[in-house]
Amino acid sequence: MTVTKRQKIINEKIEVSKPYALTDAIQLLLNLPKLKFNESIDISINLGVDPKKSDQNVRGSTSLPHGIGKVTKVAVFAEGPEAAAAKKAGADLIGFEDLIEEVKKKKDLDADIVISTPECMKLLGQLGRILGPKNLMPNPKEGTVTKNISGAVNNAKKGQIRYKTDKAGIIHTTIGKVDFDASKLVENVHALISDLVRVKPPSMKGKYMKNITLSSTMGPGIKVDLASVEKRS
Repeated sequence: MTVTKRQKIINEKIEVSKPYALTDAIQLLLNLPKLKFNESIDISINLGVDPKKSDQNVRGSTSLPHGIGKVTKVAVFAEGPEAAAAKKAGADLIGFEDLIEEVKKKKDLDADIVISTPECMKLLGQLGRILGPKNLMPNPKEGTVTKNISGAVNNAKKGQIRYKTDKAGIIHTTIGKVDFDASKLVENVHALISDLVRVKPPSMKGKYMKNITLSSTMGPGIKVDLASVEKRS
C-alpha cells in the first residue's frame, strides 16, 4: 500500500498509543497538512456507564461557546405566540399540522435540529419513523421540547450540539472545524465535558470518563490525557 505524503507526516508526528494533553492533541490536528475542504473536529468520549440500563443513558445538549462552524437549520413545531416567537428568533421552518403533513408527504425534514412545544408533541409521534432514525425527534432532556421556543431557537443557532450514548456507552459529536483557533476548540471541549459531568447518572459506579479521542474528518484519532481535561471540569 502506498503511503501518502500526508499519512507519512501523520505517522511521524503522532504516536497512536500515546495520550496527549488536550491543547497538544488539538494543536497536532490543526498542524496536519490541510485538505481541500474545511474538516470537522470530532470528539469521542467513552463513558463508564451501562447503556443497557435506562437510568444510565446519557443524553442532552450543550451550547458550545464558539459553535461548530456551521449554520444550523432549525425546524419548529408550534402554534400561535410560540410560532411567532420562533419566527422572530430566526427559525427556518415553522408550522404544526401543516408541517407534519408536509414531512409525511416528503418522508423527510430538511433540518439539523427540531424543536417543539409540549402541546405539539402530542401529534409528533406520527413522524417517529422519519425523525427517529435521523435523531431529530424533540426531547425534553435535549431542551428541544419547551415552552421557551425563543430561547431554544437561539441556543440552536448559536451552536448547540446534541449528544447521546451509543450502545457501547460512547458519545460522538463535533466540536468545531480545523480553521478554528486552538483556544476556541479547547473552550468548546471544556463546555461539553462540564455538561457531561453535570448529567452524570447517580446510579453509575466507578470511573465516569474512561477515555477521550479527538479526530478530524480525514485525520487520525488522537488520545487525550484525561487529567488535562478533568482539571478544568
